[in-house]
Amino acid sequence: MQSLESTTHLEIDLQKYWLILRRRWLPALAVFGSVVGTALVFTFLQVPVYEAKGKLLFEGQDPNATLTGVEGEDLTALARENSPVDTEAEVVTSIPLLERTVDTLGLKDEQGIPLEPTALLGGITAETVLGTDVLEVAYQSASPEEAAAVVNQLMKLYLENQILANRDQASTALKFVTQQLPRSEATVRQAEADLRSFKEENNIVDLAAETQSAGQIISNLEDRLTQARVELANVTAESAGLRDKVGTSSQEAVNATSLSQTPAVQKSLTELQEVERQLVLERTRYQEEHPVVGDLKSREAALRTQLQQRVGQVVGNQQEESDQNLQLAELKQELTQDLVNSEVRRLVLANQVAALYREKSGYEQRGNVLPRLEQEQRELTRQLEAAQSTYQTLLQKLQELRLAQNQDIDNARIIEAALVPGAPIAPRKAVNLAAGILVGTLLAIAAAFLLEALDGSIKTVKEARELFGYTLLGVIPSFGRSRKVAPGDEDATLSTPVVVVKDTPCAPICEAYRMLQANLKFLSSDRELKVIVVTSSVPQEGKSTLSANLAAAMAQPGHRVLLVDADLRRPRQHRIWDLLNEVGLSNIIIGQAELRIAIKEVMPNLDVLTAGAIPPNPGDLLASKRMATLIESFPDSYDFVIIDTPSLTVAADAPILGKSADGTLLVVRPGVVDAASARSAKELLERSGQNLLGQVINGVISENEPHSYYHYTREYYAEEDSTVRENVTLRP
Repeated sequence: MQSLESTTHLEIDLQKYWLILRRRWLPALAVFGSVVGTALVFTFLQVPVYEAKGKLLFEGQDPNATLTGVEGEDLTALARENSPVDTEAEVVTSIPLLERTVDTLGLKDEQGIPLEPTALLGGITAETVLGTDVLEVAYQSASPEEAAAVVNQLMKLYLENQILANRDQASTALKFVTQQLPRSEATVRQAEADLRSFKEENNIVDLAAETQSAGQIISNLEDRLTQARVELANVTAESAGLRDKVGTSSQEAVNATSLSQTPAVQKSLTELQEVERQLVLERTRYQEEHPVVGDLKSREAALRTQLQQRVGQVVGNQQEESDQNLQLAELKQELTQDLVNSEVRRLVLANQVAALYREKSGYEQRGNVLPRLEQEQRELTRQLEAAQSTYQTLLQKLQELRLAQNQDIDNARIIEAALVPGAPIAPRKAVNLAAGILVGTLLAIAAAFLLEALDGSIKTVKEARELFGYTLLGVIPSFGRSRKVAPGDEDATLSTPVVVVKDTPCAPICEAYRMLQANLKFLSSDRELKVIVVTSSVPQEGKSTLSANLAAAMAQPGHRVLLVDADLRRPRQHRIWDLLNEVGLSNIIIGQAELRIAIKEVMPNLDVLTAGAIPPNPGDLLASKRMATLIESFPDSYDFVIIDTPSLTVAADAPILGKSADGTLLVVRPGVVDAASARSAKELLERSGQNLLGQVINGVISENEPHSYYHYTREYYAEEDSTVRENVTLRP
């Protein structure tokens, strides 16, 4: 359903546009002819122009980048941001190359003066072939030979210029590399020296292996340190227990042992032998530098000295108590010896714990600085590698540049030389004519729509209905051609109006007036309409003709109808009915004549009251009580009264009379009334509080209507139009 509505709307719009073109065909045709004529004149007056074309192919690698290898970039990489071929196009069309081309070919103007390079620039084009590295060079000239010669010479000079430029660049690059090579070598040597000094200062052989083993060594040292601390704790506890049992300190126990010995030499000797035996035994377990062995050796020397001293001391002075002392020594001898042994082990273990702790701390300190050393070594290594790489690159490029100096290096070549063109490229008559027709058509359409936009008149029934918004009571088709009149031209008139309902009652157009009569009758179902005021927005909308035909249509069924011409400014009814206008409405209002004398019967059941003499104050007369009394008295003698009044933009007569009438009928004629006047008329009617019955669209031309409803009657009213024309011709 929505698709059907869209299609219908599109058809209506197309019809609307077509109707605009039909209405404005004459100015549109004038615009079209002017444009096409101008295009034809321009085409045939143009001088023939010939164009020659040549092509240059650019290689993908920039030779400068290949030569230096340091700062250069290839064309493929540059093409991602901008096309280097476009840059070369600017070089091809540069002024120096154009000057050399002019000098080489000896080009001159019509006066024999050598051409300026800028003169060639206007005909030269250099454009990239899309998607390729091909540059197309073209030149336009009135001479085909000159066009080809200029293109070929320009491409040749460009290639020569590129070779020279590349050689200069190779020499510059060689000089640069030669200067940089010693500096690069010095940089390599310095980097090597820095790395060597770093390793020597930090005692580095293999940092990676050292880092990997440091953790394992520290872990082993921690295990050994823990085990030694446990053993030390056990020995310390054992020594404390022995001291408690002996009841003295370690040193006092040794002294007591010495004093508890007998003064006999053998006893001292036995003790010395026991120490020597222990010394022999411990030497099998420890090295000579071990604290235990050293302690035993000290004890051996002490016992030897003590033995020598005791030998001198024990002689005679302790002889009496020697048995008791000997008995005491035997009871404590074993405990005292155990205490001495325990103290020796404790000292050994304490020294071992201290040594392990110092060793572990040393490895931990080394492990903390290893990451920093690794970072510094990596940085020095990178600097050395970068310096070596740069040095190797410079050595390689030095050899390449020495070879490149004597070679013709270029990144472009001619793949297509310019040929002498056989036919001109301009003027292109068919293209110019087609363009003229196209532009002319567009401008013609634009002119038609512009004129339509500037024309503020109402053109169709639809526009009239949308603008006024009143009930549509009837559509009266046009049945004759009428010329337009100039505003303010009082002597100008339309073609003589025809009362078709009276003259040709069987004509099809009469049905439109009868339909209007029927619609008015439907409006009076609640209240009978007898007095109807007929008016329009502006003059020339056909209200007088419509009033006459409507009155005739009402009279034909047998109703008594009075047609009053209340247009006291420009009356028309006496001309329509061929009556004398000596006595009429104005004479009756001022009391100069009687109503029965002024009224004229024009057809059965239809009387006409003409306007009469034109007064100096029409508005005052129509607004008088006498006029209101007349309107009130008309229904006593007639079934219907039709009052023809001036247009709303001319005078306020219609609103004044509408107050006394049963209703007002507005006549609207497309093509005559404009939107501004229509709005003013609508505001006047609404402001005056009229009982507006509706609107009648008069003089409708079916060809100007976009809706098919009005097209159905085109053939129907064609016969009627010819009948009316014949009737007008035969009237006396």
